[in-house]
Amino acid sequence: MLDRQGRVTSRFFEDYFRERNTASSIMLRLGAAGTPVQATQVSTDHLDLKTYPSDATVALGSRFSLALDITPKRGMHVYAPGASDYRIITLNIAPQPYVRTLPIRYPASEIYRFVPLNERVPVYQKPFTLLMDVFPEVTPEAQKASSEKKELVLTGTLEYQACDDKICYNPVSLPLSWRVALQPNVPGAPAPAQR
Repeated sequence: MLDRQGRVTSRFFEDYFRERNTASSIMLRLGAAGTPVQATQVSTDHLDLKTYPSDATVALGSRFSLALDITPKRGMHVYAPGASDYRIITLNIAPQPYVRTLPIRYPASEIYRFVPLNERVPVYQKPFTLLMDVFPEVTPEAQKASSEKKELVLTGTLEYQACDDKICYNPVSLPLSWRVALQPNVPGAPAPAQR
């Protein structure tokens, strides 16, 4: 990726020519705002959530992202990696054959000081985004298993514990799902011959 002066600002590498990052997932990782994909909105007592895949349609071998735009409600915070004795916010995707997920990417957190216990813990209390990359595999077995599928359905749960200045609430396990259409072609494969 280049800036307006032609300087390289970031690089993305692929290990295998048939597994490719989608342009939309790269833009999400760079923090580009907005997505053409319809989002699902959820509100709990502790936070507001907008979640969507980076792409509405993918092919086997496409590396795309699941995005969760999270806004803690006023006075609330959720726990970031490094917080001990609290449930760190995380996304768990239900495993399924021929679909791989990569570890969730967390943004920078801030330190919250809980005065009564003199605790200092990493938290999110301002809007933030979590990203998880997903690969529908492109092996011959995966192609055979997916030959009749028109879409990829992913299910999972957002796990978190929220607190305010006085109360730590019970941990929450929020069910989520995403649907993306599956293209018949494979990235890097030759296009079918025209007749």
